Amino acid sequence: IKVDSLTDADADADADADAQIGGDSIVGMVNIDKVVVDGKATAKSVKQESQSFWKMARHISNRGLNTLLMIVVAICITGVINRTRALLAGRKGIRFFQHIYNVRLLLRKGSVYSPTTSILFRIAPCVYLGAVMVAFLFIPVADLWPAISFQGDIILVAYLLALSRVAIVLAALDTGSSFEGMGAAREALYGALIEPALMIGFATLAMFCGYTSFADIFESEQSFNLHLTIVMVLTAYLFVKITFVESGRVPVDDPRTHLELTMIHEVMCLDYSGIGMGMIHIAGWIKTACFSMIAANAIVATCCFHWWVAVPLAILLTGLSVGVVESTQARNKLVRNTTFIVTISALAALIFFIGYLLQLDINI
Repeated sequence: IKVDSLTDADADADADADAQIGGDSIVGMVNIDKVVVDGKATAKSVKQESQSFWKMARHISNRGLNTLLMIVVAICITGVINRTRALLAGRKGIRFFQHIYNVRLLLRKGSVYSPTTSILFRIAPCVYLGAVMVAFLFIPVADLWPAISFQGDIILVAYLLALSRVAIVLAALDTGSSFEGMGAAREALYGALIEPALMIGFATLAMFCGYTSFADIFESEQSFNLHLTIVMVLTAYLFVKITFVESGRVPVDDPRTHLELTMIHEVMCLDYSGIGMGMIHIAGWIKTACFSMIAANAIVATCCFHWWVAVPLAILLTGLSVGVVESTQARNKLVRNTTFIVTISALAALIFFIGYLLQLDINI
């Protein structure tokens, strides 16, 4: 009987020990599970941070590449124009980047200002270049994102380009020269006549894509649609025509002329030299690149929407067009320029109307 009681006591003690060990094991397992869960949460958060970092880096590099490619387009268009003119004329021609060397020389020189001019004349090149550069940052290169974008930025781009024109016109009037005043009057007239074409062209892009931002309009390749292709090609042609007017090229103006009575854009810059003249040249390149890239984006959006297609197309589209026209045509008479520009605005209205009818898809 004593032995049996001892055995029962030992059994109870063993059961208590087993229960304590089991409890410790359960607590240990819970702690292990908690550590595992914490480790998984930490790994997940690290992974999310890494993904967000690479997403931000990709976003920044995308915008940086867009700006760099726009600079390449602005630099190369003038070189293509010069080489095309030389080739068609049977000449050796100047170097491809000769315009870069010319501007570099201007930037290294000082400026001479007339005592009759005010501070407005001195700050006008800065305003002219600054307004064009800000507008330049809104233009995307095919599937890349621009440096700045928001809804409605197409209106801001139009007003920035208008601000640049106002700055250079006021600077020309500030000199008190009859020649520069005459050129300013022509520039103001042609700007007022071409602005409807510019706004209607932007409206056509916004109507078909449903957005008012360049980044959203050219965000992705559009599905193949015959109606869309027709309108986009016509819109690209419209912006190429606008480039001739905004850049002061033949047949509207001739940047190579030396006759003050027939000058338009160049006559407004006669009193500028050195850094001021260099800034005006750079602003002209950038403005040309903006319109060229919009035209190229309109074309590639319907077929092959990649930056490596849009960049050569923008350079060749404007460079070859301007080079061929300047080599084969003479400049218009001044009395015909008004008709030429009004025709461009009428063409823009016609393209918008055609696009509107095609979008309705009316079955006749």
